[in-house]
Amino acid sequence: MSMERTAAADPGVPTKYSGERSGEETSRGGGGLGGIGHGKSGARALKNNIATVLIWGAFLVALIPLVWIMWSVLSKGLHPILNITWWQKDQSGVGAPGFDHNVRGARHAIVGTLLVALWTSVIAIPIAIMTAIYLVEYGNTRVARAVSFMVDILSGVPSIVAAIFVYTAWVTVFHWKLIPLCSSLALVLLMVPVVTRSTEEMLKLVPNELREASYALGVPKWKTIVRVVLPTSMSGIITGSLLGFARVAGETAPLLLLASYTPYLNENSFSGIMAALPTMINVNFANMTGDQVSADRVWGAACTLILLVLVINLIGRLIARLTKIKS
Repeated sequence: MSMERTAAADPGVPTKYSGERSGEETSRGGGGLGGIGHGKSGARALKNNIATVLIWGAFLVALIPLVWIMWSVLSKGLHPILNITWWQKDQSGVGAPGFDHNVRGARHAIVGTLLVALWTSVIAIPIAIMTAIYLVEYGNTRVARAVSFMVDILSGVPSIVAAIFVYTAWVTVFHWKLIPLCSSLALVLLMVPVVTRSTEEMLKLVPNELREASYALGVPKWKTIVRVVLPTSMSGIITGSLLGFARVAGETAPLLLLASYTPYLNENSFSGIMAALPTMINVNFANMTGDQVSADRVWGAACTLILLVLVINLIGRLIARLTKIKS
């Protein structure tokens, strides 16, 4: 008994009673902290749920118009393009006496769209890739900053302005006759900044360790770019090129101003007038007579253009995947 009293009198000596009291106080304090933590986690969960609802709402707001457009175009334009004549015939003879107005051919516009986009890509993609390489690998100069600034300006140039510039240079300055290739030259001004920026971002993602390892082996810089940097970022470069292709495939203003429209098939980009799917939509919509055939031509051309861009994107993704695996 005396020992227990001495221990109880001395605050520095623990007893079983003090241990029990401290355990009770700890349990009470822990319960208080647990309540505070539970309140904070509840508020955090509420904020998380609100943010999730807002994100899904924004996604649906962006998705609904896209689905609506796709459904409208496919439901009204899929039937005409399933006819084999859509791919085999053009619209030569429209309006002439004895013409079969049930012919809904778009071969001339499909071929024209592919040729215009092909020539645009052949000219624009090498320029854009070389520009991006210069900006990333040799870009610590005033010239590089000026080039980057000009690329930013070109990315915001309207298509009609690019068409007027090419028309002025081609006809007014050089006094040359307009050819379908002029529309490709105007579209080059629109495609170059898109491919340049996407390629530039892909080149920046290449780790510097790969470049330094190549330099350590005595490989010159130009060969490092060709053998290391470009293969590593090839999938992203292909994707950026496809974005540029999709950018120019649906442009109408340069084609209307520089290539005009013809119902006949023209496979020569250096002479005559060439049709394209955007101009076909514009001309047939302006000349609609209210019958189903005219509407089918418009919706069929729109559906063909969307499917064409979709197929090109799928092919590009497949090529990018194979290139990525190979590299």
